[in-house]
Amino acid sequence: MSGEMIAVVGGTGNLGAAIAWRLARAGYDVIIGSRKAEAAIEKAAELGCGLKGMANADAAAAAALIIVTVPFAAQEATLADIKPYVAGKIVVDTTVPLMPPKVMRVQLPAEGSAAARAEGLLGVGVTMVSAFHNVAAHKLAKDIDVGCDVLVFGDDKAARSKVVALADAMGLRGLHAGALVNSAAAEALTSILIFMNKTYQVDGAGIRITGELIAPQG
Repeated sequence: MSGEMIAVVGGTGNLGAAIAWRLARAGYDVIIGSRKAEAAIEKAAELGCGLKGMANADAAAAAALIIVTVPFAAQEATLADIKPYVAGKIVVDTTVPLMPPKVMRVQLPAEGSAAARAEGLLGVGVTMVSAFHNVAAHKLAKDIDVGCDVLVFGDDKAARSKVVALADAMGLRGLHAGALVNSAAAEALTSILIFMNKTYQVDGAGIRITGELIAPQG
């Protein structure tokens, strides 16, 4: 692989652990981060595949690319924790602005999206990408074909391409979905998918883009 270390901040949660496990199985060097290093070390040992565990800040400091996988309620505190260590790096935000108990209703933050909020909280010097909003974590954690597309957003095409490649390596299909501002669409769609899961008794609905797609060049 690229040889770059990847940190999954909040990696002891369901989505973070699944992403870390899939990437490690694909041959990437991955650190699981958590608020407490002990929890991260324990989860890394449980998942195997050469995963390492550290506190969130230490994981961010050691990595070239950082994937943030925390609930919306924990986003601000988590980003403040890693902010000193993200300058010059790609940060991938997976946050969906779900606000219990009304998680089946779209409730985007004042900034327009959780990704825009993250970019504002981290400040200049960070290349922000957002992705992995619409894939069911419990399916991602299993050795199965999830059959789901991952929409990847960001203002830097090269950074988006890296994250598209990560999604592909995880057995998903990563797709360029435009500028970071477009992240609002995928974040909002999560509430709709939760509603559909309940209404149609679906075990983790995802999305697939139809049509014969031709990969962009360059």
